[in-house]
Amino acid sequence: MKLLVDSGSTKADWIAIDDNGKVLFTTQSLGLNPEVLDKEEIIARLDDKFDISHNKNKASHLYFYGAGCGTVRMKDFLTTVFKEYFTKATVSVHEDTYAAVYATTPKDEKAIVCILGTGSNCSYFDGKVLHQKVQSLGYIAMDDCSGNRFGRHLLRGYYFNKMPSAMAKEFEEEYNLDADYIKNNLYKEPNPNAYLATFAKFLIKHKDTPFCKAIIQAEMKDFAENYIMQFDNCHDVLVHFVGSIAFYLKEELETALEVYDIKVGNVLRRPIDGLIAYHVLNK
Repeated sequence: MKLLVDSGSTKADWIAIDDNGKVLFTTQSLGLNPEVLDKEEIIARLDDKFDISHNKNKASHLYFYGAGCGTVRMKDFLTTVFKEYFTKATVSVHEDTYAAVYATTPKDEKAIVCILGTGSNCSYFDGKVLHQKVQSLGYIAMDDCSGNRFGRHLLRGYYFNKMPSAMAKEFEEEYNLDADYIKNNLYKEPNPNAYLATFAKFLIKHKDTPFCKAIIQAEMKDFAENYIMQFDNCHDVLVHFVGSIAFYLKEELETALEVYDIKVGNVLRRPIDGLIAYHVLNK
């Protein structure tokens, strides 16, 4: 049994397949980002899902693609945790961009592949190898155009009294905006980036209002200039996207990137289904 996992900071999609690609079970856990979680919390999140804990000794392979796995230190840390938990499995940990590449990009084709979800990322795939120009410093310093960035803008807009009054009233009705509650989630609870990203759906719901439109356009401009345009051939290859932010703001993304003569290719909400085909073909 092979376990294929696509994990962001908010959630992780799990699919178990046999050698022929037949799906044995699917489940979803909380995200397993090693940048923001310790070993005990990761194990607790695995134990919390019956399908995962019940089958942990039956897995022969674990292919994990996750946010926060872009450095050797984080890959090694997570590999060690998984080897202790899935005792009989060969463990392979990759950054989440590889899942996005395998799901969106035809074999041997060159492309720029981006992730716009809870966090954000951008890489160039030369048909064989992934190349990155920007080393991520995490959600506080980077993550342009991500869910957590949008959440940050909304909270700041609300607390600095810049959010239109009618929108602010609706915002209050949908979320707990008590300052102590917010600060507890930001500074004491696990996954503050995922907490910030929970506000993104409000921005998407109101994406046509001047207030939200300005936030979206500014973040997309930053993402294009800080990430995509790091690559000299960004005008010559398709730029594929994976993630809920890209999926629900696809039209806005195409419009924003058209200004830079950047062509949007495939836009997927989740890469997990594409991983099945990839691992069956490359077994």
